[in-house]
This record gives sequence, structure tokens and C-alpha cells, in this order.
Amino acid sequence: MTYSGEVKVGGPADVHELKDLMITKIAVGPMDNNAYLLRCRATDEQLLVDAANEARTLLGMIGDDGIASVVTTHRHGDHWQALAEVVSATGARTYAGREDAPGIPVPTDVLVDDGDVIRVGRVELTARHLVGHTPGSIALVYDDPHGHPHVFTGDCLFPGGVGNTHKDPKAFASLIHDVETKIFDVLPDETWVYPGHGNDTTLGTERPHLPEWHARGW
Repeated sequence: MTYSGEVKVGGPADVHELKDLMITKIAVGPMDNNAYLLRCRATDEQLLVDAANEARTLLGMIGDDGIASVVTTHRHGDHWQALAEVVSATGARTYAGREDAPGIPVPTDVLVDDGDVIRVGRVELTARHLVGHTPGSIALVYDDPHGHPHVFTGDCLFPGGVGNTHKDPKAFASLIHDVETKIFDVLPDETWVYPGHGNDTTLGTERPHLPEWHARGW
């Protein structure tokens, strides 16, 4: 089956099979959040990006093998509604951006800074600190040695624009600066983008629209 990244709440997950990593995407909760299960194909270790909602659904996706870790991309409540239950059931280690961790009501085991490496089995993910949607939002970059990069952007980058900065010009300037310098300027057009809500995209699809985003201010 060809991966599309188009999932709906209550519907099936979609699986992106890479040589070293399997990425399972599912939509959960009233705000149509995406959660991503990453599985190292060499070791079968698993990592969950955003225990957003519907703990039973997420635990069903995780299966009997459990997870080693959960990364919360940022402190907004729709991204951690199931975190306590998932951690209780699996014993997973928790990761979050240093500046956002105090706003997440489940203790963060590992505080994440820009450039930190988070491992799932033999696969390495590089954290990028993107300031503006929240003070401590992080994206995760997987630079696939067998193909193009993949980036999990939370609510910092979507098809059609950066994340909501609530009409705050300083927050928008910060977020678009970080997204440009840490994502667009260093990753190729083929980079696959997995956002916190909605459909996936690629940097090549979005790159021509950066001047429009600057001009409109959101």
C-alpha cells in the first residue's frame, strides 16, 4: 500500500515503511491530532510522538511490544491528553522541550535542547527548537541514510504555513525565522513533513510560498 498520510479520527492508521524505520500515523481526539509511532526495524524498539488523545487507541497501535519513549512536541493540552495513561501503561521515558516541560502535567524525564539526539533503537532523531508557537516547541528530524529526510513538526509547520502565533508579530517573526533557518535552509525539497494536525506535505511544496507567509504575517 502506498502511504498517503491522510488519516481521520476513528479511521485506520497509515504506515510509511522506510528501510530502517516504520512510521505509523493515526488521528485522535476532538482536535484531530496526529500521533506517530516510530519503530526501528533492526531492534523493534518504538517511540511515540505526541500521546495526544484516546489512550486506548494509541495503546492498541503500540501493541504488546510497548514503547521505550514518548516525545511531546509542545505544551499545548491537545498534544498530551493521553500522556499520563500511556506512560502508566508502558513505563515509557518522557521527552519534551526544556522551555515547555513545566507546562506539561506529566513529569518530563529528559529535557530536550536544540540539536539533541533522541534515539529509537538504531535510528537517530535530531531535535530542533522552534520558538513562536510555544517557547519550547521541538521538531524531530530523521535524516534517512537511504533516502530523503523526514521531519515531525508538531504545530510549527503545516501545509500552507507555520503554526498559530495568535497575531503576535514577535512570535510570528521568531517562528518563521526558526522554521526557515533550521528546517528550510538545511533540508532538501524532498523532505517529508509530518505535522501535528492534518495532512502531510513536503518542503518543496511549501518553499515557494515562504514570501507569502512573510507578507501576510501568519
